[in-house]
Amino acid sequence: MRRIKNSPQNSLEILRAHVKEEATQGSQKSFKQVIDVSSGDPHKNGIKPLSFIRQVLAVCLYPELLKEEGLSLDVRLRTQMLLKACDGGSVGSYTASSGLPHVRQSIADFISRRDAGVSSCAEHVFISTGSQVALKVVVKLLASGEGEAQTGVLTPIPCPHTLPTLMDIYGVKLVPYQLKEELDWAVDVHELHQVLTTARRHCQPRSIYISNPGNPTGHVQDRKSIEEVIQFAAAEGLLLLVDEVFQDCVYGQDREFISYKKVLFEMDKQYSETVQLISFHSLSSACIGECGLRAGYMETVNLDPEVLHFIDTLLCTDINTPVTGQLALDVMVNPPKPGDLSYDTYTQKLISCAKPTLLLFPLKEILLSQATLSHNAQRAWEFLNGLPGMSCQPAMGGIYLYPRLHLPPEIIEQAKIQKVEADVLYCQRLLEEEGVLVGAGGQTGGTTGSHHLRLCVLVPPHTLEEVLARLGSFHLRLVDTFPL
Repeated sequence: MRRIKNSPQNSLEILRAHVKEEATQGSQKSFKQVIDVSSGDPHKNGIKPLSFIRQVLAVCLYPELLKEEGLSLDVRLRTQMLLKACDGGSVGSYTASSGLPHVRQSIADFISRRDAGVSSCAEHVFISTGSQVALKVVVKLLASGEGEAQTGVLTPIPCPHTLPTLMDIYGVKLVPYQLKEELDWAVDVHELHQVLTTARRHCQPRSIYISNPGNPTGHVQDRKSIEEVIQFAAAEGLLLLVDEVFQDCVYGQDREFISYKKVLFEMDKQYSETVQLISFHSLSSACIGECGLRAGYMETVNLDPEVLHFIDTLLCTDINTPVTGQLALDVMVNPPKPGDLSYDTYTQKLISCAKPTLLLFPLKEILLSQATLSHNAQRAWEFLNGLPGMSCQPAMGGIYLYPRLHLPPEIIEQAKIQKVEADVLYCQRLLEEEGVLVGAGGQTGGTTGSHHLRLCVLVPPHTLEEVLARLGSFHLRLVDTFPL
């Protein structure tokens, strides 16, 4: 049996539970509440769920509510349509392993609208219990061999904090390529070529993983960068795995989300008809934030039909994605439109620096969530850069900031003695002294010799202010005790 290392995140979660218990039992702490901004779970920290999703799900779960006179007409119609798509008219029925045909078609229609001029096919869409499960299925299919024959996947550093463990579990070699921090965490194709050449001496690289917008860096690729990655994948025969779960969260100046599929299909046929691509999206991520409903999907491009059969077969091991999550996916990709009662009720002019697009709910709530995210990202970026011994690249999208720590030598030495990364030690002490849990950059394979934090900013503004106040207090005490 493969032995899996305990991750720093798990250790910090265990410590969080201990500190939380101490705080609630009246210990001599300066805080009464532990705030966790280490991962993207916006509802946990007070971001409100979207009313339309919850109303539709409530009626789907208890159809007797259809008899209520006060039920909005568009909620009623959407619920009736979704229940009709379920076997027996009930969310308690099984679905096909790859998802309800109705929802798969809704997703395909959404992708076709998003990528104007590029069509999508429902048979190439697979619904899963979150995008991570979809990625696991693909990694399982890729995994083979040992030693020099072991499958390798080129993976950005930094990367999503769950990715290294996932690769390890399924016996895939993580081949790290370094993102360029000085260029706002951009992808460097020259780096890709160098890494691939070296890796082929030790394993068999078969795929490259990309996160756009970047997780946890917040970088948003432009069309030229995407084209370069596609050309690299084509030249080297690599499968493209593209995590696009933060596509509705782009707020950087002069930046917009462009899908890899759209760029691919607008390139020459030597690319559009040959490059194999799998993209991922999720109900959990970004402004929707329905983490507990557990639903996501992947779309495949240019894959052999036999491979699609194996994907469907592997999804069968989970039976099917929870039906409530699938129905929420339908609402996410097919939101209320102008003229619908829910649209008219919730739409109003907002002071927002976000960039609403056709992809997004045209609702007050979703616009408010985007405005909050954009404001918080700017506020936190300014604050973190104002602290001595800390620097942070501006985020263009996504829900995280990824500041760099310039730690005193004494802290680095203490970390060595305790056999942990220095940024993990920083997070431990911040949690114990101020009750704030942030992610340690070492979990995401941070730059060699450097230390980073991962900070989720999709939280209510007052929560962010409390986080920044506690973080600033701790950091300044640390710098005062151990001058830089």
